[in-house]
Order: sequence, then structure tokens, then C-alpha cells
Amino acid sequence: MPVLTIAQITDLHITTGRDPLNRLRNEQRLRQVLRAIHELQPQPVAIIASGDLADHGEPAEYEELKRILAEVEIPIYFAVGNHDRREAFMAALGGPYAATDANGFVQYAVDFDGLRMVVCDTLQEGRDGSGFTAERARWLAETLDARPDTPTIVVLHHPPILSGVRWIDPEPDAPWIAELCDALRGRDQVRVVLCGHVHRPFQGLLAGQLVSTAPATSIQVTLNLTPVDMERPDGREILVAEPPGYVLVMADQGRVTTHVCVAGDFEPAVTYTRPFGFG
Repeated sequence: MPVLTIAQITDLHITTGRDPLNRLRNEQRLRQVLRAIHELQPQPVAIIASGDLADHGEPAEYEELKRILAEVEIPIYFAVGNHDRREAFMAALGGPYAATDANGFVQYAVDFDGLRMVVCDTLQEGRDGSGFTAERARWLAETLDARPDTPTIVVLHHPPILSGVRWIDPEPDAPWIAELCDALRGRDQVRVVLCGHVHRPFQGLLAGQLVSTAPATSIQVTLNLTPVDMERPDGREILVAEPPGYVLVMADQGRVTTHVCVAGDFEPAVTYTRPFGFG
């Protein structure tokens, strides 16, 4: 069975002419990432965009995103984040690559050759934090139990682990994290939980499962692990124009590996001109 790959992009924050600086910058950075993904060998079978697709959740922003994605040759699946709005998103991008469950949440499963992707909805409109609930956790558990022997990746926008960047992290004892733990615990077909939201890559464990958070295609969060007073701004840098990036998930005979990738044009350092070996 050949190696199968899926690319994860996240936190696109596409906007319109109402915000010309962010419109141009975020579009250019997204296009840079999409070019890098198209040049991968082998080419991924799919791209999963794991939320914050638009900056304000407005219909015009999703139309802008559709315009940017029109030339993409790889199927793109979608999840929603706290900047998204379900009604506007589904009106523009719903269909074969985004579906809602019986309760109207953007939750669905996709089967590839030997790998399953389960997309969850953590959006609670009107708040930045996760809206993952017991209802959604039940859906996840039931969906995982339907295919217990198929290697699976789970996708959600909000990471349930701490980055150490306090101003963007969830409370470690938040009820939604416990609900997610219950849905994941003992379901050993899950190979990795893919997240976005924090605008930088980091990894950790939850309920015995690997959680991998991707860099943004838009600007990144500054890595500052010092304490912060959430009520008293101290002038610290919170966002930085580090290069855009993405995560590449590789599945090979049930084994799943994630690569954190930087998008850009880089000069080759060494080429393969003689057989590999030592001595």
C-alpha cells in the first residue's frame, strides 16, 4: 500500500477590503502554503482546513476564500473555528467537503484508503474559547465506535492541551476537555488529534492520544511563556510575522506520523548524487 498524506492548514483568517492590510497579507500567505502543498511528492490526497477560515465570519469573506481556493487541485475539507459562523460558512462552502450532523454542527467523517478522518465542531458563536459539549462528545464517541479497527485522525479547532502561552490557552480543568478525554479514552484506533487556534505548532498527550497543533497560514503567536496578567496589558509582543506553515500527516500501513512544515522558497543544500551509505 503506498504512503498516503493529508495536509492540515489552519487559521487562514481571510477577510475583505474592509481590512486591506490583513486581506492582502493573509491571502498571500495562504497562497504560499497552498503552492508548497501542491509541490509535495507524493501529492496529498486531501487538505483539511481546521477552522478560523474567515476573520469575522461574514459571507463576503467566505466568497473571498472560495475565490482563492478555486485553483486548488486537491480536495479541501473544512472545520470551523471561533472566528467562523456556521450559516455563512455552509452557504458558501458546504457540500461534499463539509457536512453538518443532526444537530447542525459541522461534524462528519471521511474514509480514505486505510485511514479515517473525523472532523469535530468546537465553535460556540460569540466566544473565543471552545464550545465542545457533551452532545458533541457523544457524537465523536459513537463515530469512533463505528470503525474501531480503522486508523483514525480526529480534527478540531481548539486544542485541549496547554501551549504555555497563557493568554490563549484554555483552563486545564475546563469541562469540555474532560468530555473530550472521555470520548478519546480507550479508542486506540485514534492516531493523532489535529488542532489549530493557537497559531503555532506544539504537541502533547491527552487521554493517551497525541495532540498536534499546526502553525497558521496567517501570522503566528509569539512564543512567550512568562506569566501574564490578563487584566493589565504589559506591552509584550503577542503576534509575529514568522513564516506561514502547515502540518503533513503521513499514513503508512497503519502508522501515522506528523511533519510540521514551513512554506517558502529555500535553496537546496545537498542533492542525491551518489548512493546512500556510511564509510
